[in-house]
Amino acid sequence: MYGKNKRIKELISDLKDLSREEDVKIWRDIAERLKKPTKNYSEVNLSKINRNSKEGDEIIVPGKVLGSGQITKEITIASLSFSETAEQKIKQRNGNPLTIEELMKENPQGTEVKIIG
Repeated sequence: MYGKNKRIKELISDLKDLSREEDVKIWRDIAERLKKPTKNYSEVNLSKINRNSKEGDEIIVPGKVLGSGQITKEITIASLSFSETAEQKIKQRNGNPLTIEELMKENPQGTEVKIIG
């Protein structure tokens, strides 16, 4: 458990730093959500992501992505974690499951990233 908390503390710090450096509010928003107790983190099913996204979207979930439902679009989803089923379903649709850290590196400006959860 300590390792996960250490990861989250570092992630919150990195999100705040990137928010200041790039003058981007989305990273600050995610940092504030992750400061809450872990029991309050979002758990979002693929069905909800599918309903609220379109082909090519970049989605961020400040919590865990669960595998209930189907994904019918090729999208990028960044999250703290994925259920094994969710990760498989995303990859089957040629989607891209990423950690939040990976999305920060790929898209530091947070351009057109949608928060779900």
